[in-house]
Amino acid sequence: MFRVDPKQAVLDHVSKQTAAGESGRQLSPEAEAIIATPAESSVSGAVVVGIAQVVEALLLAGLGYAIYEFYVELGHPAFYVPVILASCLLANVLFNAGRTHRITAYRTVFSQVGRVLVAWLMVMTLLAVSIFFFKAGDLFSRVWLASWAVGGAVLLVAYRLGLRSLINHWTRLGRLRRRTVIVGGGKDAEALIEQVRTSASNDITLLGLFDDRFDARSPESVAGYPKLGKVVDLIEFARRTPVDLVIVSMPLSAEKRVLDMLTQLWVLPVDIRLSAHMSKLKFTNRAYSYVGDLAVFDMADRPISDWNRVFKWVFDKVVAIVALVLLSPVMLATAVAIKLESKGPVFFRQNRHGFNNELIKIYKFRSMRTDMADATASRLVTKDDPRVTRVGKFIRKTSIDELPQLFNVLKGELSIVGPRPHALQAKADNKLYYDAVEGYFARHRVRPGMTGWAQINGWRGETDTIDKIMQRVNHDLYYIEHWSILFDLYIVLMTPVSLLSKNENAY
Repeated sequence: MFRVDPKQAVLDHVSKQTAAGESGRQLSPEAEAIIATPAESSVSGAVVVGIAQVVEALLLAGLGYAIYEFYVELGHPAFYVPVILASCLLANVLFNAGRTHRITAYRTVFSQVGRVLVAWLMVMTLLAVSIFFFKAGDLFSRVWLASWAVGGAVLLVAYRLGLRSLINHWTRLGRLRRRTVIVGGGKDAEALIEQVRTSASNDITLLGLFDDRFDARSPESVAGYPKLGKVVDLIEFARRTPVDLVIVSMPLSAEKRVLDMLTQLWVLPVDIRLSAHMSKLKFTNRAYSYVGDLAVFDMADRPISDWNRVFKWVFDKVVAIVALVLLSPVMLATAVAIKLESKGPVFFRQNRHGFNNELIKIYKFRSMRTDMADATASRLVTKDDPRVTRVGKFIRKTSIDELPQLFNVLKGELSIVGPRPHALQAKADNKLYYDAVEGYFARHRVRPGMTGWAQINGWRGETDTIDKIMQRVNHDLYYIEHWSILFDLYIVLMTPVSLLSKNENAY
């Protein structure tokens, strides 16, 4: 159990107030009302579509093999299994070619069912013709083929109707709608809102508008939706309530306004799209992406989303559990050593900025004397720092003091790999980190990690100069832009190597 220290609790409270004061902006009453309303947890449409395809293919394959296993005596599994798998693969390709595996398609009845049945009929026809031309009639049962064709059609209709019911239920709950704001105002935004209502109402929950203009061109309410503030207010708004998508209602010719907007919003973990409704130029379909049936241009993507988010979640949990099992003797020995050397709790808790600037409390092994603890890290630890115990020097040098953060990973507050979460009052050259480095908060677009690209490249430990913290931030941003599971695995494998060879700045 983690022991709560009364002095630590007071310092935590002060840290929370300080953090709120650093980033808090006074938002409009309308914005505050939206923030105060609980938001339904969302489901990734891409993940739903992927799972739906896998389940459908498994059901068809299972049906084909079950018919063979229980009703057919002709032939051998070595012939049937490859044919069943190839047929299911071809069916999936045709289902996607017919655009039946889309959230918008799942909501329909006749459109998706009709296209699915046509595709299945094509697969069965091709299979029958192939058996005939290759003279394989002695290897396959006609009863099996007819039964799978009819049974598969019935299964597909039942599955698609059940899928439609589930998708519509989630849509009503708002779990498949992306919480969206519009940047812009006036007649242009009004036209965009009308398009959203007619072509994307099932895919978007529109919260309101943000616009820097305060004149007749940008009224306080557009098509029934309030103006919630300026673009800079959107940053605070998106940190206090979930925002999935920002649609910019500006013409392509407004290059400076679009650039200014992107400069402000790139620190947020949101998708940013430029509405195509204002462009008089006509592009090919490949130039557009779509929100529902609303055509947009991609300007910025949320890092690590959809399936990538699932993969990283699994990676984090598996690595954290394995590490806890393997390193438990080291953690137990460290806890005993801390208790034997000095009075006080084994664990040290400290507030840090997490994903999208949320306040999280990370766990560490205590490395300082209890009466000299610095919960806000307002003073950097230096070489031969008298506040650090003998055990503390060793566990800080080897990063053993960070091992309790594996529990933060299991709680979902940290990742194994990501930008390191810095203390709220940490400074470089007497400047707070976010004052010293422009765009510092862009590193919070992903969940922070126990180790990272900056750390294995030697940028760990003391950050007494602005150049050092800039190097950290640059490495963190590189990691975010180039993330992959293999990149995470490489960083994990290189972390022990870097601890041995690049620890001269760790005190």
